[in-house]
Amino acid sequence: MGHSEFDEEISIGDKGGKDEVVIETGAVPTEAFEQGNTWSAKVQRLAGKFKIEQRGIERVPENERTDTNGVANVGTMWLAANMVVSSFAIGALATPVFFLGFVDSVLTIFFFNILGILPVAFFSTFGPVFGLRQMVLSRFFYGFYGVKIIAVFNILACIGWSCVNTIVGAQLLHAVNNDVPGFAGVLIIAIATFIVTLFGYKIVHAYEFWSWIPCFIVFLIILGEFAHSGKFSNLPMGVGSSEAGSVLSFAASVFGYATGWTSYAADYTCYQPTTISRTKVFFSTLCGLAFPLLFTQMLGAAVMTASINTPAYSDGYANSGIGGLLAAVLVPPLGKFGQFCLVILAMSIVANNCPNIYSVSLSMQVLARWTARVPRFIWTFLGTCCYIAIAIPGYSHFESVLENFMLIIAYWLAIYEGVSLTEHFVFKKGFGGYAPEIYDKPSLLPPGIAAITAFCFGIFGAVMGMSQVWFIGPIGKHIGGPFGGDIGFELAFAFTAISYFVFRKIEYRHFSR
Repeated sequence: MGHSEFDEEISIGDKGGKDEVVIETGAVPTEAFEQGNTWSAKVQRLAGKFKIEQRGIERVPENERTDTNGVANVGTMWLAANMVVSSFAIGALATPVFFLGFVDSVLTIFFFNILGILPVAFFSTFGPVFGLRQMVLSRFFYGFYGVKIIAVFNILACIGWSCVNTIVGAQLLHAVNNDVPGFAGVLIIAIATFIVTLFGYKIVHAYEFWSWIPCFIVFLIILGEFAHSGKFSNLPMGVGSSEAGSVLSFAASVFGYATGWTSYAADYTCYQPTTISRTKVFFSTLCGLAFPLLFTQMLGAAVMTASINTPAYSDGYANSGIGGLLAAVLVPPLGKFGQFCLVILAMSIVANNCPNIYSVSLSMQVLARWTARVPRFIWTFLGTCCYIAIAIPGYSHFESVLENFMLIIAYWLAIYEGVSLTEHFVFKKGFGGYAPEIYDKPSLLPPGIAAITAFCFGIFGAVMGMSQVWFIGPIGKHIGGPFGGDIGFELAFAFTAISYFVFRKIEYRHFSR
């Protein structure tokens, strides 16, 4: 009855002189990865010798939930992943792209970051309870087959995030040394990220546990030098419909960045024991996200507003993007030490990209029987190659790429949250409504018809409310003056949640699951 692709592969009796492995709960013993003489088993055996994580999307059994430093690991994981220059870049978009002043930028940053990180903190609590990755957990919302569509979106998001982040880091390296071309910076950051993610969950957490500290120190130096320079300009807040449209469009970018971790939140808590407090996991994640996002984005908004009346800042931004802007702040007063600080910030992108490249491999394994058999670390390598191939030609178009990408991320994740939160609170009525042992049994999971139908309604809502360079929706164009205002993610969530509630009731009445 509906075993997963991977389970079908390993539970086929005696191989290599070992006893038959019987899988009933989906918990795969470590030695099962190495059984047989298939190419996958041979590669897994080789990986085991180098202490590379072999487990992929299989449920983590209790005896392997050894992440006893759980709360600290969760908090520092997200602290490191967001105490980075790409978060600074989001705040810096407020003035040149959305024409906002400082006060309206800061207010938007505060409220929409908090809104965006709440789902991330909530879904992080699922990992210790079920020992499942986020995309596998999504089978309880979208069904065994429907989740494959969600996995495709998640793969695109992971690759897209990695491209955007790497371009920011490469700009910084170029600002430090003009002889370092963009493609070289992309390669340096991508290779460093791959080395960390290759070894899996434990090494990713170990790296993130410490890597935020030097980045935080550098951001404090930026704050100190900027404050000492006296160049801050408190641009006045706009009024009227144009201001409303700009705030809403910037809010969508902020929300998209903050909530972007939702679709792989549980990936980084699934090795924690079931005894850990869900409340502690929730608030550890919330604080680990809120502090770096608010701090770096508000700092980015402040520095960028100063560029309006500071030619050195505006010239640096025009020549080398965010890297040039930060170089204008740090290098004149600090010289070589300022350049060293820029290199630290450039390499902070590794911490930001680790969750993306680790999780893209897990999403790939959800897609099909043959992708599940490919070891996780091979998908990590292929994902790295893919985003390098995109980031290098996209290097010179960073600003437009970032704006459009953030908005699209906000749309699809609002749809994802509309289905999953409605299913959890309305139909499953909390954690007690799940049977984690059926995660790999299609006939017992929800059919997914209601979820995919609601997903389509969510897309319709996003189209109606979006305000992009290439398209302004019929509702979006009536908000915010001549250029419209983006309310795509709000409408996407509302359309999805309401339609899912209706269709899921019909689906459950017919299928009883």
